Amino acid sequence: EDSRVINQWAPLLMQKRRKGEPFAATRVPAGTDVDFGSLTRQLFANLREKGVEVVTNHDVKKLKKQKDGSWEVSYRHVIGGTPGSINAKFVFVGAGGWALKLLQRSGIPEIKGYGVFPIGGQWLKTSNPDIVSKHRAKVYSQASVGAPPMSVPHLDTRVIDGESSLLFGPFATFSPKFLKNGSMLDIVTQVRPHNIGPMLKVAVDNPSLIKYLVSELLKTHSKKVDSLRDFMPTAKDEDWELLDAGQRAQVMKRDKDKGGVLQFGTEVVTSADHTIAGLLGASPGASTAVSIMLGLIKTCFPERMADWEPRLRDLIPSYGETLNTNPDAARRELDATAHALAINP
Repeated sequence: EDSRVINQWAPLLMQKRRKGEPFAATRVPAGTDVDFGSLTRQLFANLREKGVEVVTNHDVKKLKKQKDGSWEVSYRHVIGGTPGSINAKFVFVGAGGWALKLLQRSGIPEIKGYGVFPIGGQWLKTSNPDIVSKHRAKVYSQASVGAPPMSVPHLDTRVIDGESSLLFGPFATFSPKFLKNGSMLDIVTQVRPHNIGPMLKVAVDNPSLIKYLVSELLKTHSKKVDSLRDFMPTAKDEDWELLDAGQRAQVMKRDKDKGGVLQFGTEVVTSADHTIAGLLGASPGASTAVSIMLGLIKTCFPERMADWEPRLRDLIPSYGETLNTNPDAARRELDATAHALAINP
């Protein structure tokens, strides 16, 4: 059964393999690709339709607490540099690698002890129609021994703005910038007396990560295609190009037992008065974003939850339930989601 399904949806994975080579696979029929650029534009359009003012191309420079408990948010327009400011009762900092810098500028004590380590990424991409037409799946493997969880290799069919392509990776790169368009000094200017100790401890305790990053940086284009050939034995160097991905900012923080630890997930940092919160760490995917935001609103708006929970249950029928101990309920939720998205009617 595994062989039949793979030959139907991902035949490139099986071509020119050694006869009798063992493999194991788990198939998720409801899996699909998501064009997150298109999804984001739809979400913003929906907010505008509901009367929300969505402002883009503004670079926030400063956050200052006011006497009445609100925040003055100072910014500059990306085009022309025109300055301005707004006043907000609540601020959420979701600025990727730049979130640490903004939270530090806010002056909240809860950010003390935190630092981030930037790690870039690259993908191999092909738009060759002869290759793309023979792989209609997202195939994930396991991370190599000693490699961090974020390095789990996968060969994905992607459809972006109507164009189908295949992406393979990720491959780690390094840049001291916190954002693709950030400063080469970002990794230095984050240093404070309160976080230098934890960051140095992380460097001492993670030689395997440093070794992994060095080995990734030394890989040539051909060596990266060699990694792809573990998935797809017929891959040719000339069919694939390297694309730069975004920057990840892995959390480094104080730990009472170890002094400092490197965290590969995400973390929400919230002020004591719940007027500002920020998301640190690697970019949250679709699997974690909803859970993170539900936790955020529970923490920052506890007095509003009684009014909001009925609407949350309309949006998330399993809200408040634990599905991993109730397989029947989990199956119903997955089936309902697949039906709503017309994935597996």
